[in-house]
Amino acid sequence: MLPKFLLADNRIESPDLFYVVHTQEPKFIVEFDSEDFNKKQKLHWLDPKPDSDSEIENLLSQAEEVYNREFDDLVDDFEDAD
Repeated sequence: MLPKFLLADNRIESPDLFYVVHTQEPKFIVEFDSEDFNKKQKLHWLDPKPDSDSEIENLLSQAEEVYNREFDDLVDDFEDAD
């Protein structure tokens, strides 16, 4: 089973952007500035966009939580390696 969210980047073409991929319906990708989840944010819908703004807000909130948690873990792991 795939995780509900995946983190991605494309450092060669877009070094300042990160992506969170939602793998369950409705599938989408959130593109955002690496410094701020809400900066330069774009949604790329792979499934039909939900009609409900509250559903979209909830999905974005979950994506931001996953990004913050996973990114913090990556930074901690990197610092522990030193």
